[in-house]
Amino acid sequence: MKNEWKERKRPNRLENQYQFEDYEDLRDFLDRAAELSEKEEYYPDMGFGRDYVNVTIHAPEDDESVTDQQRQFAVQLDALFSEKNQ
Repeated sequence: MKNEWKERKRPNRLENQYQFEDYEDLRDFLDRAAELSEKEEYYPDMGFGRDYVNVTIHAPEDDESVTDQQRQFAVQLDALFSEKNQ
C-alpha cells in the first residue's frame, strides 16, 4: 500500500483521501471504484466533495485488525487512482 493510507484504531480501519484536478476526474474514479467493489464484493465507506474522496475501510466487526483482503482492496484503489493521475 502507498503511504497515504493511515491505519487507525478504535474502531480498527484504514483511511485515505484522494485529491483530483476536477469533478470529472473524481466521477471517473468513483465509477471505476464502484466497478471494483462489485467485482470484489466489498464496499468501503466513501464520502466526496468537488475534488476529493475520503475512503474508509473498516475491519470486520468480529476481527481486531484489517484483513489482508481489505489491504489488497486498498492497493487496488491506489492502482485505479494512479492509472488516471500519472
